[in-house]
Amino acid sequence: MGHWIPVTWLTFGVDHALWGMNAFGYRLTNILLHAASAALFYLLALRLLRLGLPAAGAGATRLGAIVAALFFAVHPLRVESVAWITERRDMLSTLFYLLTVLAYLNACAADGPPRRRWFFVSIGAYALGLLSKSLIMSLPFVLLVLDVYPLRRARGHWPRVLLEKLPYLLMTIAAAAISLFAVAKLGLTSPSAYPPAARAAMALYSLVFYLWKTLVPLMLSPMYELPARVEPASLRFLAPALFAVALTAGLLLARRSWPAALAVWLAYGLTLAPVSGIVHNGPQLVADRYSYLSCLGIALLVGAGIAGAVSSAAVTGPVRAGVVLAGLAWIVGLAALTFQQLPVWRDADEIWRRSLDVDPDCAFCHGQTGALAGNRGDLSSAIAHFERVAALRPGNVHHRRNLGLALLKAGRPAEAATQFELILAREPTDADTRSRLGLALAEQGKLAEASGEFERASRDNPRHVGALTQLGISLIALGRSAEALAPLEKAVSLDPASGLAREALARARSAPAR
Repeated sequence: MGHWIPVTWLTFGVDHALWGMNAFGYRLTNILLHAASAALFYLLALRLLRLGLPAAGAGATRLGAIVAALFFAVHPLRVESVAWITERRDMLSTLFYLLTVLAYLNACAADGPPRRRWFFVSIGAYALGLLSKSLIMSLPFVLLVLDVYPLRRARGHWPRVLLEKLPYLLMTIAAAAISLFAVAKLGLTSPSAYPPAARAAMALYSLVFYLWKTLVPLMLSPMYELPARVEPASLRFLAPALFAVALTAGLLLARRSWPAALAVWLAYGLTLAPVSGIVHNGPQLVADRYSYLSCLGIALLVGAGIAGAVSSAAVTGPVRAGVVLAGLAWIVGLAALTFQQLPVWRDADEIWRRSLDVDPDCAFCHGQTGALAGNRGDLSSAIAHFERVAALRPGNVHHRRNLGLALLKAGRPAEAATQFELILAREPTDADTRSRLGLALAEQGKLAEASGEFERASRDNPRHVGALTQLGISLIALGRSAEALAPLEKAVSLDPASGLAREALARARSAPAR
């Protein structure tokens, strides 16, 4: 399935033991994991704010940590990870990620045996996190960023600091290798369709997308489709690329006066890198769920802004109160947007309806909507959506399979045959499609042509039970029952439970010799 997440699978196993297939229990576990991550993030934010704002009072840093945790917890970008039960891996890996960093901070603050114990705890938590979802594989590099700021322990001690990261790095390499192997089972997005320049544009786009959606979380969608071609020079990709480069340059120039911002930006980029487009798989360009871990730093900056405003002697009482109220109002607004986003994940129909509302030209969304309509027996709607997919992605013949099947079921075999022929022109050895072309021809009464297609399909795939069965049936209809025996006997031997093949074989055997 493109993932190796044994710890996450174990939690599903526990849920199944407790709840069976009652979705309530699985959702409850997701919510509890999200709440636990928010609580751990509060503790982490408190530690980092104390390090980054040493002059701030205890009350200011606590308030900043609370704001950071709430900003993370109630943000509408979290809905996909929490409401979609499959995405438990986001929350579980983030939970262990936060435990890893907290234990690492404890180790850095300790000496002797306690220091070693905390390092072992940190390494163990990281291993469990990788086994929950390998997305956290950039953590060793994030720890290096923390060593520079706010820990300030790297200068003059780089050999020791780098040596400490070796166990984390070895696990990262192992997790990356396993992830690439798992994803390869599904097939990576075509390198020819998305060459290095396009992938760089995708990565820069994602950097700006999640930042923007964190600050202005409007028009969220379950699917932001990857274009058929990514043109780095187009405005859609060029503008975010220029912004990302300019922002990086500005933060580098301001690193002495505002080191926290550069540290957050680097950690954000490192965390996002595995899903930014550099190594890409799937129909999505970006996804709300990828913000779950990567945007923790942005929430921390929001909390730091509140803590800094509250503790600053230059800020008057009324202004301080206004800043706090504005921050709380922002959080309340985020919570309201989250409640609006929740119904989107009620069922598959709502998911794809919302996706098409945001992007009416989403080919993948039309395909999913058409499949749902076809499953309900609404063939006219299914055909309309599949035709839209074919129009949006004319170069991709794979999208025509569902259209051809829907046309065939709707009693429009000639149109179905056209779609199957377009596929076979690109993929002549596709036995499934050739067998379906044979069915479309048979429904038009073209039995001789149909038998030819079934015969070719059975040659391309000698174990294709459907093609062998239909070949036998077409030969019987042509009055060639003796010739039908061989393919039908083979079909029955391959699938003894096939009632259609057995019934056709009985007919062929009982037919009078000619």
